[in-house]
Amino acid sequence: NKIYLATDPDREGEAISWHLATILGIPVEKTMRVTFNEVTKNVVKAAIKNPRNIDMNLVDAQQARRILDRIVGYKISPLLWKNVKNGLSAGRTQSVAARIVCEREEEIRNFVPVEYWNIEAALTNHDGKNFTVKFFGDKNGKIEISSESEANKILSAIDGKPFTVTSVKRSTRHKLPSPPFITSTLQQDGYRKLGFQSQRVMRVAQELYEGINVGSENGGMQGLITYMRTDSLRISEEAQKDARAYIEEKFGERYNTKEPRQYKSKSGIQDAHEAIRPSRVDLEPKKIKSYLTSDQYKLYKLIWDRFVASQMESATLATLSVDTECSGYVFRTGGYTVTFQGYMAVYDDGADDDMSEQKNAKIPELNEGETLDCEHIDPTKHFTEPPPRYNEGSLVKFLEEKGIGRPSTFATIVTTIISRNYVKRD
Repeated sequence: NKIYLATDPDREGEAISWHLATILGIPVEKTMRVTFNEVTKNVVKAAIKNPRNIDMNLVDAQQARRILDRIVGYKISPLLWKNVKNGLSAGRTQSVAARIVCEREEEIRNFVPVEYWNIEAALTNHDGKNFTVKFFGDKNGKIEISSESEANKILSAIDGKPFTVTSVKRSTRHKLPSPPFITSTLQQDGYRKLGFQSQRVMRVAQELYEGINVGSENGGMQGLITYMRTDSLRISEEAQKDARAYIEEKFGERYNTKEPRQYKSKSGIQDAHEAIRPSRVDLEPKKIKSYLTSDQYKLYKLIWDRFVASQMESATLATLSVDTECSGYVFRTGGYTVTFQGYMAVYDDGADDDMSEQKNAKIPELNEGETLDCEHIDPTKHFTEPPPRYNEGSLVKFLEEKGIGRPSTFATIVTTIISRNYVKRD
C-alpha cells in the first residue's frame, strides 16, 4: 500500500529516492520519503511515523552538481590527453590534491635553511639533585640565537657564574579528550597509530560496519560500528546513555562528566550520519578479539577507545614551570605529572599531546631565590628544516581543513593520484 524510501538524508540520497520512485513507477500518493540520522530503534520508528514527499529542490541540486562535474571534468580531461597521456581523467578534487603535493615539493626545494642555536645548562641544587634548563631569553622576553657569535656572547657572560631561581609556578591543567572519529580523523589516526593506508582503513571499517559473527553469547551477527563515511561529531542520546552507564560501572562516578559531552561539528557539513562509534559499547574489543582478524581488532579497538574516552571526564595535570637567571639571561624548564587520569585511562592521545616531551621531567623541589651550581653548559647548532612531505594522514587532514572532497572520497582521492602516477609513495 505504501512504499518507504529511506536513502541517506542528503541531496544524493534524495536523488536516489526520486530515481527509484521514477524507475519503479511508484505513484506519488504511495511514495513515503523517510530520513534518519542514526540507525537506532527509536529514531527509525519516529521517522517511519513522519513520512514526507520527495524534496525536488534537493533532487535538482544533485542534478546541478552532476552537470557541473561534467562541464568541468569533460573540459580538463582532453587537456590532459594532449599534454600528459591518453585516457587520463581529471577529477575536481584529484587535480587539487595533486597540486597540493606539487606545491609542498616546490616549498621544500626552494627552502633556505636558517642557522639557530640552543643552549642547555645542567644545574644542581643544594641537595645535589640535578636537572636541565634551556635558554629562553632575558627579562624583556624570548631571544632567538641565530649565529655562533651570539651564542658565544651568552656563553662567556654565564661562564662560571651561579644560577638563581627567579620563579616557580605550579598550576593545574585540565586536558580534554579528543572528539569521536569522523572519516578524516579515522584515516589520520589509522595511519599514525596503526600504519594503515587510507584505503586499508576504509576497507576494514566497511567490514566492521557490514557485520561480523561475534558468537551467540554476544548476539551473533553484529554490525560493530556506525557508518564510517561521515563528517559529523553528533552522537545519539541512546549511545551517550550507554557509554555513561558503562563508564560508571567500569571506572566509577568520578570518570563521568556531570553532563553528557557534546561536540560541535564544523559549519557547512552534511551531517547525514553520526560520528563513527561502536554500535554497542558493551562489546569490548578484548571480549570479541577471537572473532576478529588482526586488522579488524586493531581498528575496532581504536574506534571503541576513542569513543568511550570522548565521553569521559578530562585528565588533570599538575604543571610546573621554573625560571632561572644567570648574568641577566633567563633559562627555563617545565614538566607535568598526571594527577587524575580521566579519559587517559582508556585512550592515549600520543602525538596529539603538545606536552608529551615535558611529561614527568625530573625537577627537584626548588624555592625562589635559591642559588644553583652549573655543572656544564651544552651549546648546539641547528638549522631550520623544510616542511615535511605529506603522508596519507597529513594529506587527508589538509584536504579536510580546506574543505576539499567529502568523507566518502578522501581515500579514493589519495589512491587515484598514486595509482595514476601523478604522485608517488616513497
